[in-house]
Formats: sequence, structure tokens, C-alpha cells
Amino acid sequence: MSVQTYANTPAEQKAFYDRVLLERMTPNLVWLKYGQRRTIPQNEGDTAVFRRFECLQPATEALTEGTTPAGTNLTVSRVEAAVEQYGDYVTISDKLNETGVDPVLAEAAGVMGEQAALTVDTLVRDAVVNGCTNRQYAGGANTADAIAAGAVLTSDEIKKAVRCLRKNNVKPMADGYYVAIVDPETAFDLQSDTLWQDISKYNGGDAIMKGEIGRLHGVRFVQSSNVVTDAESNSAGTLHETMILGREAYGVPELEASGCRPHVIIKNFGSAGSADPLNQRATAGWKVSMACVVLNPLGMVRISHMVSE
Repeated sequence: MSVQTYANTPAEQKAFYDRVLLERMTPNLVWLKYGQRRTIPQNEGDTAVFRRFECLQPATEALTEGTTPAGTNLTVSRVEAAVEQYGDYVTISDKLNETGVDPVLAEAAGVMGEQAALTVDTLVRDAVVNGCTNRQYAGGANTADAIAAGAVLTSDEIKKAVRCLRKNNVKPMADGYYVAIVDPETAFDLQSDTLWQDISKYNGGDAIMKGEIGRLHGVRFVQSSNVVTDAESNSAGTLHETMILGREAYGVPELEASGCRPHVIIKNFGSAGSADPLNQRATAGWKVSMACVVLNPLGMVRISHMVSE
């Protein structure tokens, strides 16, 4: 996290703004942490290239004595992603700052941090959800509009998704589990399943991921309120989209200078010089350079389902 200093913003204020942003930002970054991170070195462009050597077919033909076989060519898949800049700011008047009940500029820095977190999280979420080619519809439906009103996410649906990932030879995360991101309503339905393993029942030596609520069929479930819902595709109700992720399903390139952390910019009253002759305006803002790209569309499963009332 970095803070850019302008005019009359002293060092102690810089540290305070930085701390406020970090406190508000950290809990929201759910989608970002499961992506494969790639750092673009400074002064080496804005595009990251992800490469994957494809698996070779088994060589089942016996060798002929003294004869060199034809051999096999290596196949390399490349995925490129160019980072883009995102950001926003708010303007605070001197009157509001002097008469407001709260320390307005400090609070604005906190609100900016919250917005930055949600922006990064949403950008990654949308790229992942829209880039997934493994679609699963609850209750045995073949399309989103055919899902019945009571077709909630169940342990059987989870087993089916895990079967799909294992069939595609998708590796789980480093801890041996796949990861599912679910919203609170979906979590409520799953926690009623008799096979659900709540985190309170874990072995004491197991590490708990931030936001983790339980496990089921080799999947660890992380709860987030920033999950895609769809109220248009089904007349029976709002669809909820649950993503089950394998290892390196998507990548998040970032610039070495800033990473995916927002660059916080505080411009205090009087910093604009002759453009603000009466010192009437201050601003608090942020910007970030990032991208998200799907590396393996088969490395995740998107389950469309309903939730209970």
C-alpha cells in the first residue's frame, strides 16, 4: 500500500490514511487470492504471458530394435493479458471538512479503500465466471431457464462438479482441496446437508482459510457476498452462481511497481495552487493496474442454482 504526498499532508497523516485503507480492504479480496499471480517487471511493458506445456499422449507402441522412432512435438499454449488502470476519487469541500461531525478526509480514505477492494474483487469475479466453460445446472436441468424453484445447491451437485474436475485432470489447490466461493444464502442451504463438515469439527491442526465455513467432498467453501446472481434468466426466481475452482484456473497479472494494491492519493486543501485559490477543495482517491484472465476454462465449474426461502 502506498500513499502519495501533496502539499500539506504530513507524514503522520500518511500513515493513518494507509492504515484505514488496509483495514477496510483486506476482508473483501476473496476472488483475487485464488488466481495465479504474475508480476510484470518495471519498464517491461504492460502485458503478461502465461504459458503451459500440454500433456503428451502415452507412447504405447513398442520400439523397433535399431530404429529411431518419429518422436513427438511439444505443444505450448500461450495466454496473454494486458493490465488496465482503474480508479476513482471524491472531492471534499473545506466547509464540509470544518463543519462535519466526522473527520471527513480520513473517512473518505476508508470509503475509497472499500471501493478499491470491491472493484478488484468484482473485476476478477466477472472474468472468472464469464470465462468458465464447465456449466452445471441444479436439479438435472439442461439450461438456466429450466432450473426449478426448489433446486438448491446440494452435496450431490458438489460431487458432480468434483467428478467433472477430476475427469479433466484438474489439480486441487496446494492443500489437496478444491475451493468453492458461495454467498450466504447458498451457505445456509449447504449447512443443512447431513454430510456437511463445519469448520468447528475440523482437526485442530488444519489451517483455516479466511472466510472458510466448511468442507464437503474434497471442496473447501469460502463465503463472500460478492457472488454473481441472475434475476433475468429464470422466471421461477433468482439464480445464484457458485464457482468451484481448481489450481491455476485463472491468472492475475500485476505491475511490479504497485501489484494489485491500490495507490492511494490524498490531495489536501491548498495543494492545487492557483487552480484552487481559496483552498476550498481536497480529494481522496485511488488507482490500481491489474487484469484477470482465464488460463484453463476446464479448471473450474460454474453451478447455477436457486436458494431456499
